[in-house]
Amino acid sequence: MARITMREAISQALWEEMERDEKVFILGEEVGVWGGTYAVTKGFYDHFGAKRVRDTPIAESVIIGAAIGAALTGLRPVAELMTINFAFAAMDHIVNEAAKLRYMFGGQFTIPMVIRTPGGGGRQLGATHSQTPDAVFAHFPGLKVVAPGTPEDAKGMLKSAIRSDDPIMFIEHATLYQVRGEVPEEEYTIPLDKAKVQREGSDVTLVTYSKMLELSTKAADELAKQGIETEIVDLRCLRPLDMEPIINSFKKTNRAVIVEEGWGSYGVGAEVSARIYEQAFDYVDAPIRRVAQKEVPLPYNRILEQMALPQVEDIIQAVKEVM
Repeated sequence: MARITMREAISQALWEEMERDEKVFILGEEVGVWGGTYAVTKGFYDHFGAKRVRDTPIAESVIIGAAIGAALTGLRPVAELMTINFAFAAMDHIVNEAAKLRYMFGGQFTIPMVIRTPGGGGRQLGATHSQTPDAVFAHFPGLKVVAPGTPEDAKGMLKSAIRSDDPIMFIEHATLYQVRGEVPEEEYTIPLDKAKVQREGSDVTLVTYSKMLELSTKAADELAKQGIETEIVDLRCLRPLDMEPIINSFKKTNRAVIVEEGWGSYGVGAEVSARIYEQAFDYVDAPIRRVAQKEVPLPYNRILEQMALPQVEDIIQAVKEVM
């Protein structure tokens, strides 16, 4: 297997799917001549041309509205939003059209579109450009929400997303583009509805996804030195939410910590905790703990920003508390 960055894995997935299916095209701000905000689509414009790599105005509502229209007429658009924070400018299109039209028309139409967008904090971009509102989009039935934490998953799940007939929010953490991992060189896809056990353990279950997978792994390494073996379950997809690996792990460890970058209130951790209590209450040996961002708009100041974001030490402390 090749060892490549998350950026390269995503770029490969897009390139291969565009070569495979001429109905796939890209649209968004600076995706063409500039090559994308994070250089994911660099070189695409010269190879595929302006018809299939379309630079758009700075108007997220237009980008998503055009993508929905294209999907309804049989194309497979991949719309790039420069940041997930800008998705709020297209919220009506995303939640009232993309997520609902197939259902409202009784399946007469499909909406085969992907919204690619980076999210998350840690880059000193200020409160309005550093949010992790993944749970907001996962709230709406009809919209699939994917958030991979490894290059292998990013490539395989993006390929599956492009081939899907459903609208998909594909969230890429902005600080993971340079992270390297092993990626199969042969053709492969990964289902969009399966969580994955990324690390085997026996003492406590860590449930996480995206950027927090990286931090959870570092915490698990440190805890192992202290004799605590953690099992890490990577959600990978927030809707649909695959609870089976989580419940199986929890029945083995009887303890759980859920780690997310977003705010804890009404968040991913709250949902996962509730489902564990509903489905495996008899196995609970300690209250489930949640690790999340502090309940404040994310500060610009680097030190304050890091204080607000979840850290490895927070995960370690939470695990020790449930032990």
